[in-house]
Amino acid sequence: MKKYIFILLASAALGLTSCSPFQVRSDYAETANFTTYKTYKIRIDDLKLNDIDKDRVLNELSRQLQSKGLQSGENPDLIVNVKANHKKITDINNSSPYGMWGWGGPFGWGVGMSRTWTSNYNEGALIVDLIDSKTNKLVWQGIGSGISVDSPRSKQRQIPEIMAEIMKNYPPQRK
Repeated sequence: MKKYIFILLASAALGLTSCSPFQVRSDYAETANFTTYKTYKIRIDDLKLNDIDKDRVLNELSRQLQSKGLQSGENPDLIVNVKANHKKITDINNSSPYGMWGWGGPFGWGVGMSRTWTSNYNEGALIVDLIDSKTNKLVWQGIGSGISVDSPRSKQRQIPEIMAEIMKNYPPQRK
């Protein structure tokens, strides 16, 4: 019996940890030969973040690229362009009109209660473009969204997590 409880708890923990709060997608040029890329250089022309978040993004991106076997260099094979943006999100929630019922049950007369509420927040996204430096063409792009921009504590935790999720798809697995 203990064995079954352990297996159940382990599978529940695995299921919870494998769910990501982020939406991540990537695309790549099918003609690109990703095995030839050995060096990179990061370009931050469009990275409109405060200095703290910029350091978080660039440090984690460098760590992820190096874990993929790429090295930073002055004459790189890949130009890495990083962009960030955010958008305002409004969630509208409505509770169904269930509540107290009077005479006749749910089909008679009575009182129902309905409640509508909204919540506003900012959601951030990171975009990583890998550009072949010889052809100056985009060969891979990763996009991740779902960062809680309004909470410094959440950003501190989420930026490295989302960058790792984005870079999981590099190099692409051809089918």
